[in-house]
Amino acid sequence: MSASVGTAWFDAVGDHARRRPDAPAVSYAAPAARGALPEYTGISFAELSEWSDVLARKFAESGIGRGARTIVLINPGPELYAVLFGLFKAGAIPVVIDPGMGLRPMLRCLSAVDPQAFVGIPQAHAVRVLFRRAFRGVRVPVTVGRRWFWGGRTLAEFGRVRNGSVPSGLTTPVDASAPAMIAFTTGSTGPAKAVELTHGNLAAMLERTQALTGATDRETALVTLPVFGVLYLLIGTGIVLPPLIPSRVGSTDPAHVVDAVTRFDVRTLFASPAVLAPLLAYCREHEVQLPSIRAVFSGGAPVPEAVITGLRGILSEDADVHAGYGATESIPMSSIESREVASGLADGTRRGAGTCIGRPVEGIDVRLVAITDDPITGWGEAAEPADGVGEIVVTGPNVSARYHWPDAANLLGKIVDGERVWHRTGDIGWIDDEGRIWFCGRKSQRIVTGERTLHTVQVEQIFNTVDGVARTALVGVGARTQQRPVVCVEVESGADTEAVLARLRTHGADFDLTNTIDTFLVHPGFPVDIRHNAKIGRESLSVWADRRLDGSRLGRWRR
Repeated sequence: MSASVGTAWFDAVGDHARRRPDAPAVSYAAPAARGALPEYTGISFAELSEWSDVLARKFAESGIGRGARTIVLINPGPELYAVLFGLFKAGAIPVVIDPGMGLRPMLRCLSAVDPQAFVGIPQAHAVRVLFRRAFRGVRVPVTVGRRWFWGGRTLAEFGRVRNGSVPSGLTTPVDASAPAMIAFTTGSTGPAKAVELTHGNLAAMLERTQALTGATDRETALVTLPVFGVLYLLIGTGIVLPPLIPSRVGSTDPAHVVDAVTRFDVRTLFASPAVLAPLLAYCREHEVQLPSIRAVFSGGAPVPEAVITGLRGILSEDADVHAGYGATESIPMSSIESREVASGLADGTRRGAGTCIGRPVEGIDVRLVAITDDPITGWGEAAEPADGVGEIVVTGPNVSARYHWPDAANLLGKIVDGERVWHRTGDIGWIDDEGRIWFCGRKSQRIVTGERTLHTVQVEQIFNTVDGVARTALVGVGARTQQRPVVCVEVESGADTEAVLARLRTHGADFDLTNTIDTFLVHPGFPVDIRHNAKIGRESLSVWADRRLDGSRLGRWRR
């Protein structure tokens, strides 16, 4: 018999509403021009709970019931959370995706899920109608906003005030192994995959997030990754969404973040490194302090040491700054606090050890396996890494055991170990004597020269310390097993480019890891992932570098 997790995990908002009905749940600002202070609207926990109850009943009556895979394409705001909690209560399976991945990839992904319902803004429905073959299984469309030339109901027609009972999903225990949500990876370092998260996974994610963040139901959190707001709301923490574009969080105005922190007495800040770096620069330039914040959490890409330690200068002395490690398949996996980074670990990073991402969170088991692109169908086939550096694999209650799509991803991304399933993260790293994980780079982005294998983060962190360098990206040019390592460089504004390139060559010669790298290309601005705006698109940079280089002049520096 399958284990039950009860219903508490997704009806926690109702519990908070009963205890603190008037407490703010979601405070939201529409896009605002730079320099202009935004205007916020919001709803309380009581309003959010009642609204999601109403939607659960209306969804069920409309045919969006237990097991119905339902695409959710809604802008950040109260509607997003009311819809998600309404779908959970109705027993439906929300399908969430980053629309910024591009139209064709998004259509391919959503079609593969074979959705039965579609809840989205008018622009999303227009795409659904224009590409109807990709959504031929959709029986129930619901429009958030004005309905244009298609049928179905609007969210507004469902109302917000409870009138009658809610579906049995609120009171019937839930099978821990049953799918609760499908979330797509960004596809920034490979094809996007549909991650199946069970009720047990989400309940464990909630428990681990609360333990890691220490968030309480008496606080407010500012989030720039809106879907993560679900976890804070379940904890009872009110969330603030500053003006942002979900696919361009790095363009968020730091002045708007400062305004929100001050206006709402924000205690927890959850943001991408692409948001934190400009925020730190803004606060330094304008001599701004953020004393209300007691904890900062960031992830999605390695957080620069200068940012994670620099933030301490604008926060109260007892505030914590955490760099986290996680994935769509497992949130969270590990975390490290800024004081530990500053205690000497950053020296190792600057020498090419990689980036320390801390110890595993409670309940997560971490191991390393030898680097291979082949499937590992059972734990007995998993080889130990010869030099202590290998692919990071994890298992635990908050780790997804399977992909909904494509099937091949399960073969390549999972290892069966009796009743446990290990997730192959696709990340390369090593574990030190104190049990801390060091991240060295993505497996798919490693450079194989024929003589050695280079890992991106290890190499880049050596070069990132050079004066005048904003950041670097290591890519490979040429045949897969005979690649030429090329370092792409973003130069700081106002720096002398030729002097920077000279310093890069001199600095690289001092390290065994980098002393054979002699090709540097200046790039105007690296492509980044759509979710965090922080993961460098090295695949695109590799194509760009290949086009820039002339075989007869390969050993020279080029701009």
